[in-house]
Amino acid sequence: MSSEPIVIVGGGLTAARAIEAIRESEPVTPIILIGNEDRLPYERPPLSKGIMLGKDSEEVAYTHPREWYDERKVDLRLGVTAERLHPESRMVALSDGSEVHYDRLLLATGSVVRKLTIPGHDLNGVHYLRTMGDAEKIRARLIAGGRVVIVGAGWIGLEVAAAARAHGVEVTIVEPQPTPLYGVVGEKVGAWFADLHRGHGVNLKLGVGVTKFEGGSHGEDLPFQSSHRKVTAVVTSEGERLPADMVVVGVGILPNTALAESAGLAVDNGIVVNSSLKVGKYGIWAAGDVANWYNPTFETRMRVEHWANAYNGGYTAGQSMTGQEVTYGRVPFFYSDQYDVGLEYAGFVPRDVQTEVVLRGDPATNAFMAFWVTAHASGHRVLAGMHVNVWDTVDAIKALVRNYTVVDLAKLADPGVPLDAVAAGR
Repeated sequence: MSSEPIVIVGGGLTAARAIEAIRESEPVTPIILIGNEDRLPYERPPLSKGIMLGKDSEEVAYTHPREWYDERKVDLRLGVTAERLHPESRMVALSDGSEVHYDRLLLATGSVVRKLTIPGHDLNGVHYLRTMGDAEKIRARLIAGGRVVIVGAGWIGLEVAAAARAHGVEVTIVEPQPTPLYGVVGEKVGAWFADLHRGHGVNLKLGVGVTKFEGGSHGEDLPFQSSHRKVTAVVTSEGERLPADMVVVGVGILPNTALAESAGLAVDNGIVVNSSLKVGKYGIWAAGDVANWYNPTFETRMRVEHWANAYNGGYTAGQSMTGQEVTYGRVPFFYSDQYDVGLEYAGFVPRDVQTEVVLRGDPATNAFMAFWVTAHASGHRVLAGMHVNVWDTVDAIKALVRNYTVVDLAKLADPGVPLDAVAAGR
């Protein structure tokens, strides 16, 4: 075995989970973790949930305390960026001027926020949520009060809206699609999300875009004094001017593939890897948000941006890096908490596949399930399912998806029929 270390580029959950798996098989192989934030690896869901609400401290998000890494002899290079990758010589050049050589390399570089470039995009008070630092700044603004305009009604936008309302802040969401999460859950379930947020006092501007941010000078009585101009309003595509003390933009994320691209690795909506999360040469793996991998369960390539993919994919990558014969065939899964609602979603719906939404229970009660089914020659199959406050059901949803179960739609819609008995012909 080479004397060179295993190097992990990325300081998130994917990296921490890979270390767990590596250390189970290789307790003494040197490991170097390169993270561009000056923080221990942490999980991102708490940023828009407990931390944003002010209920949880920063430590809650850390995957492990520093002592955990010390005990496992992990060399933490925090606050340092991997600037160049040379696959042929197996070397990574860092922003501090140093170079590290590796035997095996995991690219866990995650994602970067998709930014708007409209007029006023660089005004003070226009925020994005991706890092711990972002969450701390937004929370401080929410505590200060005022009016917040959220651009985008995706998962981040909706969770920030719920946190802002908990702080008593006036909230307006601007979303160009007909409903929140329209591209993910469709119009029927998206309308329920709209009703949920309206019921908690959120002003929703749907089917409307944003053309510019307006700004003015800081007033002496405002917090966060700055010599820069501060956002004061959002102008919509309909010409409406929405007053704002703060703007949070949540219009999606992009895989952080810059390092891989500059090194000549195959990139296509993420770093292209096989079912074992390996690039195929140069001793390189990729996992988490940045990986476009072949999922044998669905017999297709996919890239998933949620917590469970970082959690499970990081661990599988670590196993693969130690020579274990593993394939990554998980059913994608994510969860969200908004107000008094908790939900879990499992499955995968290709963009080019037409689906029908089957509701199980009454959405008006905020305790129901939804299934996205598609018609095949053999009948209707479940591609994905979601529960809202109907707990202990996600494993059954995953089983329906994983097993390509042909279902009886009437049984699927009936809360009185157990999920393990909804198969057609039973």
